Amino acid sequence: MPPLSATARARLPASAFAYIDGQGRRRLPINDESHVRNALARFDQTAFEDDVAREKARQRLLVAAKRYGIVPIGFFDGQLRKERLQAESKGRGTDVARLPRGTVTFLMTDIEGSTELLRALGDRYPKLLREVRTLIRTSVRDAGGHEVDARADEFFAAFRRPPQALAAAIAIQRGLPARRWPDGAEVCVRIGIHTGRTTLAETGYVGIAVHIASRVCSAGHGGQILLSTAARDALDAPGSQAGGITFRTLGRFTLAGLPEPEAVFQVNAEGLRARFPKLRAVTARTQRSSSVR
Repeated sequence: MPPLSATARARLPASAFAYIDGQGRRRLPINDESHVRNALARFDQTAFEDDVAREKARQRLLVAAKRYGIVPIGFFDGQLRKERLQAESKGRGTDVARLPRGTVTFLMTDIEGSTELLRALGDRYPKLLREVRTLIRTSVRDAGGHEVDARADEFFAAFRRPPQALAAAIAIQRGLPARRWPDGAEVCVRIGIHTGRTTLAETGYVGIAVHIASRVCSAGHGGQILLSTAARDALDAPGSQAGGITFRTLGRFTLAGLPEPEAVFQVNAEGLRARFPKLRAVTARTQRSSSVR
């Protein structure tokens, strides 16, 4: 970054700074590309007088970044991470106390192509992400589920009963295409569901069941709902079946970090895509596809 002497700094107009505090001190210079990049890196290290001043400085900084063709992916990621930590600090104890225990059905979602969306939308991406999260949260809540965690483009929820998780997943996949997104963007999420016993600690769920749910989700594609063997079996129990929904056997796959191959099933239902590329996982054994109620 080119040096900015006290004399040169004093000559800069007020518009060359992202933040001017109540005492007139000018901070976060944005007079050229290198200083904009420096301001992005130092933004969270700056003490602002209040939230209004912070938001005003953030907007000025993003406008400057756009002027120089900078797509501040790391800055957006940091801001979203900070939002998440602030949300956690407000009510973690109450939320954890209300989470289901024992045998739990987990639902995990992940936005497909989130980096490409961020590059295309720039400073509009955080708003899109908030709208996606709102849709997912509403679907989870309406199905009787509990939000466990939300970070960047991922969402984690828990349910007492497997049919609740399935209902939420289908509502999410039906709801996303019905929304109009900026610049006609296509927003798709992959969803993984697993049922298993787990331990609930002060910081949330701990155990292999959480990892299985995450790996099943990661193996899928946007618009797809995948089930582990345990989730599929739980949904096949008496009283758990739903009309018009079938489960397609995709085969057994080696999922990262899991000791044994896992059989994976795709949910087929009205209003959902039925065809997808091969799973993003290593096939453990070839198995003919079939559909079952």
